[in-house]
Amino acid sequence: MSDPSEPLGLTVHSLPQPGVALTRQRDSGRFKMLMVLLVCAAPVLASYYTYYVARPSGGTAYSTLIQPAVAMPAVVARTLSGQPQPLRDLVGQWQLVVVSGGACDAVCERRLFLQRQLREMVGREADRVEKLWLLVDDAPVPAALRAAIEATPAMNVLRLPRAVAEAWLKPAPGQALEDHVYIVDPLGDWMMRAPPQADPAKLKRDVERLLRASAGWDKAGRQTLIAAPPAAGVSPKP
Repeated sequence: MSDPSEPLGLTVHSLPQPGVALTRQRDSGRFKMLMVLLVCAAPVLASYYTYYVARPSGGTAYSTLIQPAVAMPAVVARTLSGQPQPLRDLVGQWQLVVVSGGACDAVCERRLFLQRQLREMVGREADRVEKLWLLVDDAPVPAALRAAIEATPAMNVLRLPRAVAEAWLKPAPGQALEDHVYIVDPLGDWMMRAPPQADPAKLKRDVERLLRASAGWDKAGRQTLIAAPPAAGVSPKP
């Protein structure tokens, strides 16, 4: 029992200053907002990690990853009928790109067949993939081949000066520009190059991994822009 002659002791706790309380509240709000943003961004960050880091470092990629990726040039190409077509109108889909002259020899036709095979082999994901054939000269496309490609789903054919194509796409050392299938992402960036005479099954695995890694940030189902027969009254221009 305390001695009544002793004075009563009181402990006084200092109150936080108004400015300190406001600062703490503001910092707490910022932290919560950052956490919400992080949660929302997690799928995109994960896809980029898989796309750029985890897969290449694991040694599983058959094709060569291009780092840094090279942006699609903002140039105007020409369709087979001679109409102007901005190249960047293709942005929004994965692109499998083949480069050649218009005459397209047997090796070129095999590469176009591989390009078509790849799209068909990804099955349900095919709507996220388009095929682009870049012609780097003014040679006319053989009539039978032209009829075949115009009837092929998701096929775009554009004429582009060779110098422009070479400034964007680069072959492997010792190879020609025409020797590869190039893979362009939905942002329009060239980011992968298949080996010459690529194995379709191995290249398919690369394409499937890219489609899985990008499932949260690209879109399926855009209509092909270019590879349609010329409008009535428009004659083909070689």
